Amino acid sequence: MVKHAFNHVAHWVFDLDNTLYPPRARLFDQIEQRMTRFVMEELKVTKPEADQLRKTYWAQYGTTLAGLMRVHGIDPARYLVEVHDISLEHLERDTALAGHIRNLPGRRIVYTNGSAPYAERVLEARGLSGLFDAVYGVEDAGFRPKPERAAFEAVFARDGVDPRRAAMFEDDPRNLAAPHEMGMRTVHVAPERHEAEHIQHHTDDLSAFLSKLV
Repeated sequence: MVKHAFNHVAHWVFDLDNTLYPPRARLFDQIEQRMTRFVMEELKVTKPEADQLRKTYWAQYGTTLAGLMRVHGIDPARYLVEVHDISLEHLERDTALAGHIRNLPGRRIVYTNGSAPYAERVLEARGLSGLFDAVYGVEDAGFRPKPERAAFEAVFARDGVDPRRAAMFEDDPRNLAAPHEMGMRTVHVAPERHEAEHIQHHTDDLSAFLSKLV
C-alpha cells in the first residue's frame, strides 16, 4: 500500500515547474526563450549558439544559470528576474490539489531551481498560496542548482528538513538522486515513467497520488 511507505514522512518537499502544475501549461517554453535571448545579448552570440550553450550548460552544470556563472561570471540576480518574467495565463487553479496538499501531515515546502518570487507567482496562479510553510529558490542554495547534493543540503539545513523523515516530489529524474542518497522517499512526477534505482514511486497525476496518502 502506497500510504504505508509514507507513514514516517513529516517533511514534504515539492519541486515547482512541471510538478505543481502540469507540463501542458508549457511555461518552460517561455522561460527557455527568455534564457536564449539573455545569452544572446549577454555573450553577443547568435540564436543557434545561444540555444546550444543553454542546453550544454544545463547538461553539464544542472542549470543554464550555473554554467553562465561558472564560465562567464554572469550576475545571477538579473538573470533570474529576466528569465522568469513570463505570462502565467495558461495556469489554472487546482482546488483538488490544494486540498490534498493542505491535508498532508507535517511541514510542507517548495524548493525550485527557479527563483522564490517566481515560485510565489506560480503558486498564486494555481490557487496554492498559503499551503506551504516556506518557498525556496536557487538563491537560497547560494545559486548552487539541483541536482548538486550541496544545494539540497543548504536548503534542508536552512529549513530544518530531516531527510530520513522527508519525501521529494520532482519531475526531473536527475534531481531525485541526491535526495534518495540522503534517505528521502522519492516520487517522480511526469507523464512518462523513468526507471532508476533512486526513483521509488512514479505518478503522472500528483493530485491523485497525494489523495492516497491522506
